[in-house]
Order: sequence, then C-alpha cells, then structure tokens
Amino acid sequence: MPLESTYDDVSTAGLQDLTEPSLPIFKVERVQLQFSISSDFVAAQVANNVLILALSTGRILRIDLDSPGDIDDIDLPKKPQEIGLIRSMFLDPTASHLIITTTSAENYYLHTQSRQPKSLSRLKGVRIESIAWNPSLPTASTREILIGASDGNVYEVYIELSNEFYRREEKYLKAVYRVPDGPVAGLWVDLFPNKPDGRRVILATETRLFHFTGRIGRPGQEGSGSIFTKLFETETPNVHEVARDSKPMSSSLNVSPDPSGVSSADGDENERSYAWLCAQGILHGKLWTGPASTGLGSSIFNDSKMLPKNKIPPSENASGRRKPAVDPIAAILLTQWHILCFVGARILAIQRLDEKIVYDQVVLEPGDTMLCLMADQKKNTFWLLTTREIFEIVVNDEDRDVWKIMLAAQKFDQASHYARSPSQKDAVATASGDFLINKKRYLEAASLYGKSSRSFEQVALTFIDHGEQDALRKYLLVKISNFKKAYVMQRIMIASWLVEIFMSKLNSLDDTITTKAQLIEGTNTAETKDELGSIRKEFQDFVNKYKSDLDRKTTYDIISSHGREQELLAYATAIDDSNFVLSYWIQRERWQEALDVLKKQNEPEIFYRYSSVLMSHVGTDLVDILMRHPDLNPRKLIPALLNYNKDNNIPLPKNQAARYLNYCINQLQSRDPAIHNTLLSIYASHPSTSESALMSYLAAQSLNSKPLYDTDFAFRLCIQHSRVQSAVHIYSSMGEFSSAVDLALKHNEIDLASSVADRPTETDPALRKRLWLAVAKKVINQQGVGSVKTALDFMKRCDLLRIEDLIPFFPDFVVIDDFKEEICSALESYSRSISALDGEMDASAATAESIKNDIKQLNNRYAIVEPGERCRVCQLPLLSRQFFVFPSCQHGFHSDCLGRKVLEGSGLTVRGRIRELQASIARGGRREREARELDALVAQQCILCGDFAIKLIEEPFVTESDDKHEWAL
Repeated sequence: MPLESTYDDVSTAGLQDLTEPSLPIFKVERVQLQFSISSDFVAAQVANNVLILALSTGRILRIDLDSPGDIDDIDLPKKPQEIGLIRSMFLDPTASHLIITTTSAENYYLHTQSRQPKSLSRLKGVRIESIAWNPSLPTASTREILIGASDGNVYEVYIELSNEFYRREEKYLKAVYRVPDGPVAGLWVDLFPNKPDGRRVILATETRLFHFTGRIGRPGQEGSGSIFTKLFETETPNVHEVARDSKPMSSSLNVSPDPSGVSSADGDENERSYAWLCAQGILHGKLWTGPASTGLGSSIFNDSKMLPKNKIPPSENASGRRKPAVDPIAAILLTQWHILCFVGARILAIQRLDEKIVYDQVVLEPGDTMLCLMADQKKNTFWLLTTREIFEIVVNDEDRDVWKIMLAAQKFDQASHYARSPSQKDAVATASGDFLINKKRYLEAASLYGKSSRSFEQVALTFIDHGEQDALRKYLLVKISNFKKAYVMQRIMIASWLVEIFMSKLNSLDDTITTKAQLIEGTNTAETKDELGSIRKEFQDFVNKYKSDLDRKTTYDIISSHGREQELLAYATAIDDSNFVLSYWIQRERWQEALDVLKKQNEPEIFYRYSSVLMSHVGTDLVDILMRHPDLNPRKLIPALLNYNKDNNIPLPKNQAARYLNYCINQLQSRDPAIHNTLLSIYASHPSTSESALMSYLAAQSLNSKPLYDTDFAFRLCIQHSRVQSAVHIYSSMGEFSSAVDLALKHNEIDLASSVADRPTETDPALRKRLWLAVAKKVINQQGVGSVKTALDFMKRCDLLRIEDLIPFFPDFVVIDDFKEEICSALESYSRSISALDGEMDASAATAESIKNDIKQLNNRYAIVEPGERCRVCQLPLLSRQFFVFPSCQHGFHSDCLGRKVLEGSGLTVRGRIRELQASIARGGRREREARELDALVAQQCILCGDFAIKLIEEPFVTESDDKHEWAL
C-alpha cells in the first residue's frame, strides 16, 4: 500500500546526507596571552566578557576581553604567606562583583569599580564552595545572595561597597540552611514569571540535589534583613538522591547560559537546562518555571535523565590503546544544547537530547593540569584553564543537528522548527506525514505531505484509497500554494481538480441535509449545515485566491455539471465576470443585487447590454447610475429609453427616459440630433394633453441659431399626435408664418394664429397684414350670433387692418348698419390723409422753386481780390501768378501752393491721379479736359475751411523744422 512504510525506516535512511557541510561544532583554541606571567594560575572566572585570573603570588588580573590590552593588576591586602593561596573565585553574571576565597578561609570582595579588595570579616573562616547570585543582576550591591560552605551551611549575605573605614561590606550574614552530608557543591536561585516574591533554590551536594520552591520574606528596607529564611523554614524541598561512590569525585551544579536568540527544543526560550555532576554520572534536564508549586521539583527530577559515567569512553594511553578504567569526570559545563566534560586530558561534548558524544578531543599535553572549566553566562563563551595556559572552546552552530534528533524522537513540530535547508524540511515533512498516515490522522498528514517532495500521485492515491476526500482537498490546497507561478499547467490541473472536489463535497452535504439521511455518528443536521457553510466559505476563499489558475470555461463546465448556481455566482464574482453575475440576478429578478453589480462597472458595453431590462423595472435607480457615468454614449441607450417609454404611461415629470435625455442635453451639452429627436418623440407621443414640456423644449431650442432636432421629423410627430401648438411653433421657427397661421386656423386656434400673425412686425408689414387678413377671414366666417361685432373688435387688434379690408369677407346679406360707424371712421381717416398729402405736395413745390433760384444764383457768383491780397500758404502777393479764390470764404491760394498742400493731405488714390494729370498736361495732352479735372481735384474745397483743415487736428503744433525756442514763455 502506498505510504505505508513505518516511520523508523524514514528516520534512519539518508538523514546523514542532508546535513549541510559546515565548520565543526566545537573547536578548542589556545589563547595567546599578550602579556607574560611569572607564576602559575590558581583560579579564574569569566563573565560579561571580563576574564579574571588569580596567580599563585596573590595577584589578580582583570582583563576586558573587548580590549585585551587594558588589564587591571590587583593585589590582595595581605601576602599569601599570611592568608594562603587563592583557592577559588566567584564572579556574578554582570562581572560587577567578585568574591575571593583563600586556602586559609579568608574571603575578600572586589567591586568592578574598585581595585582594592575588601576583607569580608563576617565570612572569616567560612570555606566558600558555591554562590547563588541574586537573579535581579545587581550592580551597586550584590543584594541578597546565598553562599554554600564546605561544612554544609548555606548563608545569606548582602554585600555593598563602603568607603568608610569602620563599616563592614556585609550588611548582614545569616545561616539559613544546613545539609548534613558535606559541602554545598552548587547553588542556583531564579525567579518565576509574574511572581515577584516567588523563588526557586537548587542546592547540590555530592549525593543529593534539593529543589526549593516558595515565597521569600520582605523586610521593611532592602538589606535590612534576610529574605530567604522564610522560604527555607516553611518549604519542604524535593530531593533527588544518588548512592555515594567509594572513590571521591568532583561534584558541581551547572545551569545553561542565557539564550542567545535560539529557541529551546520545546519552543520556550525562557527555560534553562541544568546538569548535576554526581557520583553516578551527570543528571541533566530542563528547569521548568511552571507551575510554581511544591511538586515542581519532582516533575523536573522525573523528566531529567542520568548520563552514567560508564557511558564515557575510556581514554587512550601513550601506545594508542584504551585504558582499562574510565577516568573520572573532573568538571562539566552546559552550552545551549550540549554538556562539555573534562575527562583525563580530553574535552568531550555530549548532545543533551540523545546523549551522543559529538566531540572527543585530547587538549592537554602530558603533565598539564586542568584548573577549571568556566562559562560566560551572558556572552555564551566557554573556557578551559590550566596552571599555565588558557583555552577557548569555540562553539559554532551547535543546533544544526537538533532537527535530526527531534525527528528520531518523533517530535515533528520541533524537528520542523530546527530544520533549515529545504531538503531537511522536506525530510521532516515526509516522515511526519508517514507517521500520521499510520496513525490514521489523514488531515494532519495532508498538510505535511503538501510541503514535502513525496510523489504527488502516490499521496493522492493514498487518500483516494482510504476515501479521505477532505484530506485530499487539504493536500491539494497546500500543494498548489507551494507551486511556483511558473508551473502553469500543474497549477491549472490542481485548481480544476479542487473545484471538482469542492462541488462533490457541497453536493454530498446538501443531499445529507435534504434527505435527512442517517448522519455520521456523533453529528446532527445543524452541524452538517455549519459544515456546509464552512465549505462554501472555503470554496469562495479558494477561487478568490487562485482565480488566475482556473480556466474559465473548464471551471464553468465543472460547476454547472453539478448544478451549483451559488458557487457559479461566487466564481463569476471572483473573476469579475459581470455579464454572468448580472444575468444571474436579472433572471431571478433580484434587481437590487443587479444594480449593486452594475454600480461597480466601468465597461460601457455592460450598460448598453442590460439597460433595456433594468430600465423597465428599476428605471429611477438605473438613471441615477447612468448619470454617474458621463463617458457613456447616450445614443446607444436610446433603444432602452424608447422601450421604457413604450411600456410605461408615467407622468412626464417622473419619466426617467426624459430625465436622462434632459441630463444629456442640459448637463452634457449633447448636440446629437438622435438624442434631441428621441426626447422630442417622448414628449410628443405622451398621452398627456398638455404640451407644456414639449413647448418648453422647443422654446429652449429656438434660442440656438439652428435647432438641434430634425424639424421635418418633429413636425410629423406633432401632426401625428395632434400637438398643434408645437407644430405651429416649429413652422414659426422655420419662418413659415403663413403655413403656421393656416395650421392654427385649420384647428380653429384663433388666438394661436393671432400670436403668429403678429411676429413679422417691421420686417415685412405686408406679410403681417396678409396673415391678419387670413385670421380675420376665419373669424368672420365662423358661424354664430354677433360674428360681425366680433370681427370688428378683432380688427382693432391689428393697426394694419381697415374696414375696407374686411368688407369683402362679409356675406352679401350683412346689413351695413352693423358696421356703419366703422365705415364713417374709415372715411374720416381717409379725408385726413388726403389733407395731409395736399400739405406735403405744397411744401414740396415750394422747396423745388427755392432750389431753382439757388441754381440761378450760382452762375453769378464772384469774389473781389484786393491788390495787397496774399496767398494763404506762401504769404506772397496773390496776383503774382495763377491763383484760386473760394467765394464762400474769400480765401485765396496760388495754384501751385494749393496743389502742393492738397497732395500732402490727400489719400493715395487722389494723390496718384493729380500727378498723372500733371504729367499728362506737361507732355501736351488734351489740356482743356485734363486741366478742368485737375482744377476740380485741387480746388474741390478750401484747405482752411474744409475736410483738409479738420485732418490737421492730428498734426502737432510744433514740427521738427520749427524752432522750439520760439514757443518758450
């Protein structure tokens, strides 16, 4: 059966090949000191990148590893001969506080800002074996710390640097606990999350490990009293005990360094690990921080594992053979994932998760003695110190193989978390899927298989063979999400298959609900309906996300074959197939939904296609939408508007077709004759008898130089629908006043005909009179009593009509007495006109006689030239040569002076003609005729009195040739 292989087969095959080549995890490097030393090292500590070395001479070297050249050289207050050699040192994680103890049980305190160690007099005689620093990581003082002594006592002390001579550094010292079985090899104190008064204390001896959990006391002022007394007095510890070995062994308690941005195996970055070196080996586990109860220690000890000392391979002798006995473990350290052990002259690194040795290297030469192993809790650096040399244990990428260990332990989530390369993640996903398939957890397996490289066909057939359609759907969803966009065919195939699976699932659920068939055990109809809604929502999310991977025709065919209309709509909406969505809602007469879809459209063809049916049912809302789209071509909406108008007898103020056309004309300034003709047709064909709307439109159009509608079409419509007033208006706008009056009279519209007859006022009075005569004839010919009187009153409405104009229209039997008064008035008017004409004729005769006399007098005109008369131009005597005298003004000019002035002031035409005549006379042409014409041009008018003088207004008083100083005052 596919994918039926067991997990063990997968976890052990080929995982080693998936490890990426890289540097070794551990490497021991010798540190080259930048200074020379004259004595051996006796103790060392490192914290926060500060290395402190103690020499056998009593000197203490404090080195900042960030600047190794900066070294503090510190001496103890007394010589080693007085207080003994430095036995050990204890440095807090911040490198702020250092406690030094000697072989003579003398203890000193050194602050990071001081170079003078202070004697701790209250601790005199106490052989310090271990210290638990305050978890608050103080700097100015140590705050409350616990000290483990070689006699089994545990002291609480508060140390603060003091510059006063008589003041002790220890604010107080109190013994808070005692273990009867020897020295306190290790102490650890930490906090519990969200419990400021909660503390955990771990105490280690050679054979027992104590775990205290409880609340501490709170004195009135910090440093005024013990806080751990309450915890030790009230709480009973959880104890883990091992048998004592016959041979003396080292014992210590180690806690893993601060996390360096790497989450722990269980996903909690705040959990530390611990390791206790005891007679039986190394007990190690997680320091859970919750629940903070008295049973927490038992849980930790139960979950811990003992690494027996016999699991450590024996060292090799000088010949390369294994020693028969195993060297004892001299010291241990904890990294984030490994236990570092110093055995013989070797450094071993043991993976805590599976207790496999990953590093085993001899680092010391024969004769060298290991002094200590130490770790920088803050910086995650690890050090090995001998009496003469310093080694750094460099850790590189130590969690690289964690994923394989988690995979072997069937902790798939953790394995996936630590897997890095795609091949590693694939191996984890494949193995996880196989495991879940064997456990029949198909849905979970589907998610993992979707991320693996397991054969697509194999996985799909597995789910099909087991009838797990839901798992298959989930697998395909994960698979398509992992395919790149470039895999077009694969994505289309999977997406189409998913549509088929979704439809089958929905049909199955619908059938279950409809037929009320026996449901799956543990379910009911309500749950099935909820599942149906969930699957439908899942399908909608699927098509929205992968619509680009679905072939439109194929998808429509699949969904249609299952009869899933709602899903068809969901798909059409997702791909923005507005035609389908609109058709869907319109077919079901869901007008509001159709309008909601239409509001979102910008494609004009959509509006043109569906406007007819929507106009007939929701015309007002449709027109609102159309008016928000000025980019539409109103001409293409005319069929919908006419169809709406044909089927609806709505009053014109509420007519939506007319509303939209008026919007196009008034707002969009449409000049399309089709739009105007359509609006005119709607107005004319409306069943209402009122012509006010039509006349308003025609009046507005009459303001244009040329109407935008087809006048012939408009006139035929008006005649067809008996819109006489409008038809007359159209005739009038065309200037066809006679036809307009005839049409009005044909329909007995006397007042309308009269208003038209008055239009040609001053332009054509004869036409106006002819029109009024036609109206008058209609009035006179109307039957009824008093028609003569009515005709005579009508005559007064036009000033051009006279009684004699109307007499021919009266019937022969009309008695003259009926309009005798009008005839008399007319005769009197004629008499007055004749008298006025006689007066005008007499005045004309007198005017003619006066003109004749003036003509006779012109022939006898003359002017007297005095002997001293001078030319008005050159001021020389006028009689000296040929001259001209103007009798009306008595001004005289020499002919040449006058000609020159006329040439200067005349236009181009006159000037050219004068020169032609002068040239012709000079050549001896026809002198008399040309001389008369020349004289007529030159002596046409006096240059001082006529138009020539008026033109001189534009000339300046002072010319360029004049002396301007003559005008000075």
